[in-house]
Amino acid sequence: MFDLAKVQTAIQTAGIDGWLMYDFRGSNILAQRVVGLAEKKLSRRWFYFVPATGEPKKLVHTIEPAALDSLPGTSKTIYRTWQELEEGVCQIIIGMGRVAMEYSPRNGNPYVSRVDAGTVELVQSYGPVVVSSGDLIQQFEATWDDEQAKSHFEAAKHTDSAYGVAFQFIADEIRAKGQTTECTVQKRIMEHFHTHGLTTYSPPIVGVGPHSGDPHFEPLPERDSPIRKGDYVLIDLWAKMNRPRAVYSDLTRVAYVGETVPEKYAKIFDIVAAARDAAIQRVRDAFAADEPLMGYLVDHACREVIERAKYGANFTHRTGHNIGQEVHGNGAHMDGLETREDRCVIPRTCFSIEPGIYLPEFGVRSEINVYIDAERAVHVTGGELQTAVHTIIV
Repeated sequence: MFDLAKVQTAIQTAGIDGWLMYDFRGSNILAQRVVGLAEKKLSRRWFYFVPATGEPKKLVHTIEPAALDSLPGTSKTIYRTWQELEEGVCQIIIGMGRVAMEYSPRNGNPYVSRVDAGTVELVQSYGPVVVSSGDLIQQFEATWDDEQAKSHFEAAKHTDSAYGVAFQFIADEIRAKGQTTECTVQKRIMEHFHTHGLTTYSPPIVGVGPHSGDPHFEPLPERDSPIRKGDYVLIDLWAKMNRPRAVYSDLTRVAYVGETVPEKYAKIFDIVAAARDAAIQRVRDAFAADEPLMGYLVDHACREVIERAKYGANFTHRTGHNIGQEVHGNGAHMDGLETREDRCVIPRTCFSIEPGIYLPEFGVRSEINVYIDAERAVHVTGGELQTAVHTIIV
């Protein structure tokens, strides 16, 4: 339910004049979720303006005049023509100085940037300066309630146990047949998810040898590679409980099929694990000291370890992403590479920490999730931290 008092408090804290939410045919899922319209299939443009103080204002089309009736505010303008739409926008924001929208300067954060340039131009033509609603969005879209947090820990238990299932399956298949394949292991993991009531938007990554060096490798039947004794394997899996509003768990681990892990794998793993642990410690230190923590600072702490080891060029992606109802959520990311994430990490949000080093012959990634609870305690979820390349004994 939309909480006007909470939203206006957040607007006042942000030091802006109001928040203008806009959507056309589902183009702005963030605004839809904030106002509680994500399940409605509306076909016309609507605007909902929440000022820092006072009554919200609505602008809706004559075909869907009741579209925003469930929201606070009795001030409603109904438009029919495009001219009436533009005049309506003018009237609901007239006199405002700084207005937040789902916009990101220079599209620096595409997860937030859901309002098209033309609509931003229209709003600014009437005087206000449009600023990003990124930090506002976090509070109302990226934070979890108790039920969602519970769903994450439940999913994390099953994603963690999926590794034991997958590694045992690889061992059994190789003992019985001499080999297995990436797609076969992927299928076994999906069976595990189904058994435990999990769902996912796409199957996991199972990459052997050089395929593990591709951060977004996708196993496919036409390029399905065998996994045999002496091979190195990376498994990246993500899933959530199959119920409304559940949130994801997203983990990555690596293994070697054999008793003794070759030095080349162990060396790179140790660097990646040290980078992961440095990022976790940066989060713990900031929350222990009650200091603001922007996402780019976590990325810097992690990346510095890998750069010192002279593998900076092989760490090709951000340190982590926000996690929500989508595996890549809409809160602060741990990123100082692809973007400079200057949104703060806030309580009741979750994110991944997943440094990687990718070489032509293999790649290492170690991924865990971090949840900040309502009391600002830091939880590393998804089982015990991987401290060495796992050995699959066959």
